[in-house]
Amino acid sequence: MNSFKTIELKIEGKIAVLKFNRSSQLNAMNRQMMDEIVEGIRWINSNDDVNVAVITGEGRAFMAGADIKEYGNQTAEEFDAFQEKGKQLYDAIENASKPWIAAVNGFALGGGFEIALSCDLIVASEDAKMGLPEVFLSLIPGGGGTQRLIQKIGVNRVKEMLFLGGQYHAKTLKDWGIVNAVFPNDNFLSEAMDYAGKLSRRPQQSIAELKRLVNLSLTATPFEERIDNEAQTVKKLYLQEEAQAAIQKFIKKSDQ
Repeated sequence: MNSFKTIELKIEGKIAVLKFNRSSQLNAMNRQMMDEIVEGIRWINSNDDVNVAVITGEGRAFMAGADIKEYGNQTAEEFDAFQEKGKQLYDAIENASKPWIAAVNGFALGGGFEIALSCDLIVASEDAKMGLPEVFLSLIPGGGGTQRLIQKIGVNRVKEMLFLGGQYHAKTLKDWGIVNAVFPNDNFLSEAMDYAGKLSRRPQQSIAELKRLVNLSLTATPFEERIDNEAQTVKKLYLQEEAQAAIQKFIKKSDQ
């Protein structure tokens, strides 16, 4: 997995880190980069030694969106292919059984913010700014931004962000419920890895089922069916050795 030109992959313990690496272009995403990101995500998702994945950017930006020089000179067929590959990217994160954490350093704009929104959790540096500025190009977000954003915050906030196309500070987005945690710039990645480390030590099957059930709540699946699914899942986990051992350990400790 060392043949990539636009991303870097590394494993630290049970944590995989995927880093965007076109820092001279603020990690703007071209076709090659998108292909490599999708390949990297799929490799991480298939690696049984990885419990948690962190996605971040090299240099001053997480990702400044699509590479407009390339994006702006596509045929209709090339545009369709670009959009389809983007859908594969976001879906690979969202549908993975592993939890994905976006560690947003600097700018996360357009498609970069949409990648962060597709992750399960978002942590950000103090100087991070995020937004969906497509309106300035007489476009709209094309990677699920309108739909994933509305799942996280109220409709008025969403319309403000989309209509005005502004850039929003990490602290503001934490107050709004989009960002989970904000860490100091100086030791941001270290703090992000510590955050991921806590998650990597949780029971992984429980985490996978929790992710699946929470994501299920965002679908058109009827409420009663979702509740039944939850009940069936907790029974399945309850009967497994890992849960029984944890329960007995808790009982033994409480009896002391």
